[in-house]
This record gives sequence, structure tokens and C-alpha cells, in this order.
Amino acid sequence: MKRKIVVTTLLLGWATVSVAADTPDPTFSFPINIDHVWVLLSAALVFFMQAGFKAFEVGMVRHEHGNAVAIKNIIDWIIGSLIFLFLGFGVMFGKSSYGIIGTDLFFGMGIQDNPDGSPLGSIFFLFQIAFATTALTIVSGAMSERTGFIPYMTASALVALLIYPVFGHWAWGNLFYADNPAWLADLGFIDFAGSTVVHSIGAWVALVGIWKIGPRLGRFDENGNPVAFKASSYAYSVMGLLILWLGWWGFNGGSQLALDGAVGEIILNTNIAGAAAGLVAFFHCYWFQKREDLYPKFLGGIIGGLVAITACCSMVSHLGALAVGLTAGLIHNYAYDLILYKCKLDDPVGAIPVHGFCGVWGTLCVALFGQLSPETSRLTQFGIQLLGCGVAFGFTTIVSYVMFSVLEKTVGLRVSPEEEKTGIIIGGEVAAEEEEEIGMSEAELLELMK
Repeated sequence: MKRKIVVTTLLLGWATVSVAADTPDPTFSFPINIDHVWVLLSAALVFFMQAGFKAFEVGMVRHEHGNAVAIKNIIDWIIGSLIFLFLGFGVMFGKSSYGIIGTDLFFGMGIQDNPDGSPLGSIFFLFQIAFATTALTIVSGAMSERTGFIPYMTASALVALLIYPVFGHWAWGNLFYADNPAWLADLGFIDFAGSTVVHSIGAWVALVGIWKIGPRLGRFDENGNPVAFKASSYAYSVMGLLILWLGWWGFNGGSQLALDGAVGEIILNTNIAGAAAGLVAFFHCYWFQKREDLYPKFLGGIIGGLVAITACCSMVSHLGALAVGLTAGLIHNYAYDLILYKCKLDDPVGAIPVHGFCGVWGTLCVALFGQLSPETSRLTQFGIQLLGCGVAFGFTTIVSYVMFSVLEKTVGLRVSPEEEKTGIIIGGEVAAEEEEEIGMSEAELLELMK
């Protein structure tokens, strides 16, 4: 009995001490910076967009190519993370040499607790890694079903090392060091969250890539008319689109780099533009384009609206966001037909109309619908925005042409006809059962797919 009383007394005493210890001290404040938390959460949302791109692209391509597309998506994140850490981040955000290129912050040194740099430190770096890999993923979808694994990995590394960060320095080089020269930004070029810096850059690399590698076997008939290829699952693509749409809240909202009153308006404008673009893309195709390619135009139109608003989401009213989205839906549909039916370029996921054309349109919408400073005329701002878009296109296509030409002459760009038919196998070999299923020579396969 005495033992029970002693044990009970000890337990009650321990409980009392524990409760007292857990009682919050009103004089104590936990050092949480809400801006850091928001940007870190936004970085996670943008990273999650990789899953959205994977699902969207796998659903758009033929079933047998789904595994290869998925693997290339994760390779983009791996390569982008490492290359951007070692060199790309420094090239883009380091202390500038004449506003052209960054010269420090390599290998992650000087990012955290830099008295002259962004107070976000490594969180800013994580956010920017997610942006860089988004540009790489755009190339993956456009060149899918016929691009070799090694040349694609090499191209991704060069984009993360040179193309994306160099142009990024010209437009965003003053985001880490506030007083850093960045020649396009210094002229007044505005691209809030990357309609051009991220999306158009990725699209123009992809444009050169699909032009150099050519269409998938059998994609056009002898008269140059497109032959329909069955997508593996539009339902899967819709799931990817919804993930992307959610991720865009972090993509655009996080670009404020602080959790303030503007964030809600930015996210709301993003949602308005995506919804408006999807509505217009659907009914424009349904009523005026004979319902041709209705599903890819509908889904692509939504993403095109999200891409377009990315440059100006912090500068437009809700009516302005509506105007950006409505026009982006039309631009997407016309650009889709231009690329496929006029230019005869094979873009399995519609990346060029979405990220290229809608990216340019959104960048120009800064001048058309944005709330500008009183001393800046819309015409002047439009000229600056047009210059930035032109520089992005010229720089990216020239460097990409050299890059893909060298890859074509060295390791090659295209996989074998067998792999195009049965699905790309990472490692370059067709499985034995797939060889038996083919049952024909390469020449016979080529003849069949003409």
C-alpha cells in the first residue's frame, strides 16, 4: 500500500512538472520568419510541378514512351540541381561583370548569411533551382519519343549551365545582390516570375531541338499532312495539369519573395488567367477550328494562360488578368496550328505554343495591361519588353543550334527506328520480346511508318 502511495505521488509530481514545463512563456518568441516559410513552401510547390509535368507529358505521348519521358523528367531535376549549384546559380546571380555574367556564388559558397545578398539565403537558392529545372522539363516534352538519353542529358546540362543562367542574369541578375548590374533589367525589362526567363527560354531550346531532330516516324503522310498519334491518357494529363495549376500558386506567389498583401492578388490573377484561357481555347477550337485537336488545345490553352500571366501577375488588375487569359487562349490555338500544320514541326506535348508564344504574349502584356510608373509610357515599355523577348529568342536559338549540331555530329540525337516503334529503352537496347514483336528489318519498319 505504501509503495502504491509513493509511486502515485511521484507520478503526480512528474505530471505537474511536465505541465509547468509545457506551459508557454508569454515573454518567449520563437524565431520564425514568415517570409522564409512562404518562399520555402513556394519552392516545394514549384518542385511538385515536376510531378505535374511528368503526368501531363506521359499522358500526351504514346503509351510505349511513357517510361522514358518519366525518367527524363527526374533526370532534369538531378542535373539541374547539381549544375545550378556548382555553376549556374553563380552565373545567374553572382556579382556581375558589366551586367553580362555573374562571377561568384559558385559551388554554393556565399549564398547563406551573405551580408550583401538576399536575406533568404539558401531558401532563395532552392526556389531558383526549381525554376531552372522547369525550363529543362519543357525541352523534355517537346523532344519526346525520338531523342536519345545521352544527348538529352548533355543538352540539359548545357541549358542549366549556360543558356538559362546567362539570359537569367540579364533579366534577374539583381535579385540576390540588389545593386547588381543586369543590362536588360537596368533598361526596365520586367518579367516578374518568368514568362520569358523560364518558359520562353525552354520553348526556344525545344524549338531548335525538334527542328534539328525532325518529326517522329510516320507523323506526317506523303503530302505533309499530320497523322494522328493516339495519346496514352488525357485523363492522366488532366491530373498533371491540376498539379501544375496548384504549383503555379507557388511559382508566381513565391516570386514576391515575401508573404505580404500582394501575394493573394498575384495568386488570384494567376487563377483567373488560367481559367479564362482554358475557356477560350476550348470554345474557339470547338466552334472555329472544326474541333481538331480539341483535348490538347483545351489543356494546353489553360497552361498557356498560366504562362502568360506569369510575367505580369503582380502588375495587372483582375480585369487585366482576365484580358491576358482570354487573349492567351486564342494565341495558343493559332500557334498550335502554325507549328503543326504550317511549319510541320512535331511537338508531342504542345510545348512551343504554350511556353513560347504564350510566354512572349504575357511578357508584352506587362506594357499592355500592367500598372506602370507615371514616368514610363506604354509604348516605351512595350519596346523594352519586345527587345527582351527578341534577345531571348536570338540568344537561345543561336546557342541551341550550335549545341544540337555538335551533339548530332558526335553522339547523335535520334534513337533507332525500333525504339521509336516500341518505346525508348534507357541503355539503348530493345528488349528481346519487343524485337520478336517487330519481326521486320529496319528498312521495312521505315517503309511501314512513312
